[in-house]
Amino acid sequence: MSGNETLDRPGGRIAYRRSAGRGPAIIFLPGYRSDMEGGKATALDAWAEAEGRAMIRFDYSGCGISDGDFETQSLADWRDDVLAIVDQVAEGPVVLVGSSMGGWLMLLAALARPDRVAGLVGIAAAPDFTSWGFDAHQKDVIATAGKLEEPNSYDDQPYVTTRIFWESGESLKLLDAPIPITCPVRLLHGLADADVPWRISLHILEQIEAEDAHLCLIKDGDHRLSREPDIERLIGTVEALLGRI
Repeated sequence: MSGNETLDRPGGRIAYRRSAGRGPAIIFLPGYRSDMEGGKATALDAWAEAEGRAMIRFDYSGCGISDGDFETQSLADWRDDVLAIVDQVAEGPVVLVGSSMGGWLMLLAALARPDRVAGLVGIAAAPDFTSWGFDAHQKDVIATAGKLEEPNSYDDQPYVTTRIFWESGESLKLLDAPIPITCPVRLLHGLADADVPWRISLHILEQIEAEDAHLCLIKDGDHRLSREPDIERLIGTVEALLGRI
């Protein structure tokens, strides 16, 4: 595995790490306010390195050790970070593994680069969460105050949603129409997920045009799906998908 590398972007450099190996390259897309040092990303990276598989993990602009101010970023900015990694760092076909918001970004990237994205794995994928994830009062606060701050059950820092991010998300919604993605898709979701309803993954499955698309529901699985059995299931899913490509 290489050390941290950087890629120049309009808002500054984004940091990434890559493991050399055979393709398709796996690219891990973290969730909202997450980074490339999360448990799922590092466990998948360790497996990829042990198996001689190419993998890339990175931090979006304004996240982790990448340059930028988190509160000035939009969903479109982070989509473009993903596309920059695909275009300028990865070689050949890629498999995108997206966690939560990363699952929204993987769909957007697959739509933008159908010739490069060979497969998708979503972990509690959360497309369109700017629409279904906030009530009317919260949306009003975002619109009038410019941002919404809420308690964060995963961190001591508040969970911040800015107007620029929310408006960008609303402009990039996917679930109201068929999603013209035809590569193989695998979705993992916990029935005990308190943040993203598991029916969102079912809706993705209904809307996506791919015929080779599967949804695995974990009865006691929470939003993170970071327990040892969850990690093993994720690795097994990625391994099996790579075997079909």
